[in-house]
Amino acid sequence: MQEWLAASGSGIPGPDRIVSPDSLGRVLLSVASRALRGEDCADLGYQPMLARFRGAPEAVRRAAVARAGGRAAVPVPHAGEIDAERIARWVVDHYPPRWYPGMVLGSPHGGAVHLAIALGVPWLPSAFEVSVHWPGGSVDNPLGALAHGARIAARLIAGNPEVAVRQVHDPASRGVLAGSTVSLMVRWQQLPEAYRRFLGSRLAPGAPVLLLRDARTWPVLDSGAGHTFQLGAAAGALQPADFRPGSELLGQVLRHTGGNCAQWDPPGVSSPQGYAEHGVEPGFEASLRDWVQGTGSPIHRILFPRPGALSAATADVYRGWLREAGKSGNRCVVECGRLIDPWQVVRAGLVPYWCENAAEGSVVGAEWWLAGSAPFSSVDVLPEPPGMHSPGVASLPQWLAVASFGRRRRAVDRTAARGYPITPVPTRHATEVLRGQPYDLPTPPPLRVVDALAALRDSGSPQGLLVC
Repeated sequence: MQEWLAASGSGIPGPDRIVSPDSLGRVLLSVASRALRGEDCADLGYQPMLARFRGAPEAVRRAAVARAGGRAAVPVPHAGEIDAERIARWVVDHYPPRWYPGMVLGSPHGGAVHLAIALGVPWLPSAFEVSVHWPGGSVDNPLGALAHGARIAARLIAGNPEVAVRQVHDPASRGVLAGSTVSLMVRWQQLPEAYRRFLGSRLAPGAPVLLLRDARTWPVLDSGAGHTFQLGAAAGALQPADFRPGSELLGQVLRHTGGNCAQWDPPGVSSPQGYAEHGVEPGFEASLRDWVQGTGSPIHRILFPRPGALSAATADVYRGWLREAGKSGNRCVVECGRLIDPWQVVRAGLVPYWCENAAEGSVVGAEWWLAGSAPFSSVDVLPEPPGMHSPGVASLPQWLAVASFGRRRRAVDRTAARGYPITPVPTRHATEVLRGQPYDLPTPPPLRVVDALAALRDSGSPQGLLVC
């Protein structure tokens, strides 16, 4: 608590402390804003929480990570003081003050950020993630997590009626942190005022707006008043059925995180399907449509049924964009999670394929795309270690299989591989690796939105990508 008071004179934490530094959306915002300023990510040295205390015995390490996660999370008394509009102002302040030929908004996805950088436009998230301290919590107590999260969400929504809160309890991806904190996705139900002002003052007249939506579904329990709850995550390695009592995979997860399988008592086993944690609230899209109607700017929606569909389509867009600029487009980098640097990708003339995480399904998607693509002369792979042993995580041989599609160069980053899957590395490590790639200057002129949409339709339609 003293750290919070010292960091924010009024006692109310600022956006830098509220938005979870471990969250994917925060990392993507950081890398996108740097790329638009012509900078790489060499200063992004934050170590994910699960990377801490690596030298300690496993039981000691789990306890230490859980305690550290609880201390770093938003204290419960401050949860009701979170100001979502202030967070929105913090988001747009990341970007240089100039006119932009378009905007990309929506779900967090590395391909969306790469697309925005090729277009020369900002990426704005439709939600932000908050971790709140859970005193006395446990990874094997989803009912307790639901009760604690519902109380916090009620206070948060009371002060911010324009948001909805999706709580995710997922020991498989959050490890012991799922027992010391609750993870809340705070999703705007309408376009924040800061976004409206930013669009009104920075979007060139008549410039297009792209809304990218993650269309994955997941069983969702609606506890009322804007708070919803889901066990597991669509972005994780397990399926909804794996979170039922008696599941062998769930048992492995709980044993790795120090939980007790016999205590697992999930709420809402028969919950109906809803959009998963990275979905966009319908009200957000509706208010965005209302805003653009009076401006003359067209709006285009891009819905992806799984992250790999957008990753593959974006990679194909990049290859065509590079070749139109007279470059080979024959060097590929496969990024993973937070190991991403859009500026270095453009500087080196690389084709980026982004894996959401190290789950087997993500890696298989990269393999299928490479197998169906014209051959690449080189394939460099940056596997992000998840920070824990967990079922469904791709093995190193699977990552090596991805790299094997390179004709002359096949490389899996050794530093990431050395500590895989236990030791995560910071985002700046991707910058260090990509800086070793040969320069391919000058960079291509910005991609036109009309060309990007046509290429996305052509490449993505067979994979279920909807562009409208």
